[in-house]
Amino acid sequence: MHFRGDMPCRPNKESGMICPNCTEYQPISKRILIIKLGALGDVIRTTPLIEAYKKLYPGCHITWITRYPDILPAQSIDTIRAFEFEDIFIITRKTYDIAINLCKDEEAAMLLAECNAEEKRGFIWKDGHISIANKESEHKLLTGLFDELSKANTKSYLQEIFEICGLTYDNESYVLNVDQKWLNNFSHIQEQANGKKIIGLNTGAGSRWPTRLWPADNWKELITLLQKDGYAPMLLGGPDEHELNATLHNQTRAIYVGSYPLHQYLAIASYADVIVTAVSMTMHIALGLGKKMVLFNNIFNKHEFDVFGYGEILEPSSGCDCYYGTSCSRGISCMHDISVQQVRDAIQRQLR
Repeated sequence: MHFRGDMPCRPNKESGMICPNCTEYQPISKRILIIKLGALGDVIRTTPLIEAYKKLYPGCHITWITRYPDILPAQSIDTIRAFEFEDIFIITRKTYDIAINLCKDEEAAMLLAECNAEEKRGFIWKDGHISIANKESEHKLLTGLFDELSKANTKSYLQEIFEICGLTYDNESYVLNVDQKWLNNFSHIQEQANGKKIIGLNTGAGSRWPTRLWPADNWKELITLLQKDGYAPMLLGGPDEHELNATLHNQTRAIYVGSYPLHQYLAIASYADVIVTAVSMTMHIALGLGKKMVLFNNIFNKHEFDVFGYGEILEPSSGCDCYYGTSCSRGISCMHDISVQQVRDAIQRQLR
């Protein structure tokens, strides 16, 4: 487990150990490759596999390749590789006991096909298109191809990917780490809150899914009510939400420290007692941080999302006609049907 091949290992550096008389020798039980390239939120919600595999195969070596290497917990994964030529070149020339691809993207499926592994699971490139490497992957492939099957699905994402991997989901949690340095840098958030409970408000949902957006006027009204209730609303978001968040801050004086890169954003979100968000990266961050949450959902199957008992899901009372849709088929979006009072009540329930 410690052998590095091109430089001294940790036991040699720290204790002068030399093979074959090293007292820290630890054989590798299984070499496991996980291919999960994106999106960022999906990478976060795949991290429960780490705990599951380490329980099943003590002493296993896990390699993970992704487009978002910085989000992965370095202390829990043996090798983290970026989806770049050098790392792809190395991966396709190594040998693994188990290789799993959980992305239904051509490049990820082709990568699994190129890997040298005794056992392959997930989605693979075969006969000129994406196919399945094992029978357990068929369910998730088909729900992605046919809306009717997707709507009828009652399995969560974690149940599905654990089945693909031949595992049984046992409430393993997300693995997400916040850098103490960044927590210290944003400690002034607590000063601005002045002892009040902080309610994080993620006002966006990503540019890909505008159908998930809650109206800006609703956010403004909610902030005002929360301030009257004695709470400290804090605006959350990235570059896509900056203009709206800056406007809401100027109008209401809600806490807003700006748009920051990922690791700083994790630290900012850590200060919230409850987070209100649509299905988005922030939803997965809130779950990874173990935060109470009020989750907006309209265009997705709610069974896909496991909130681990940390919160509740609010959906439009009129339903939604735009399943996985990027544009609304109604004159007025169904997201208008989630009232400000509903959200206010849900926040209070989570605080209790």
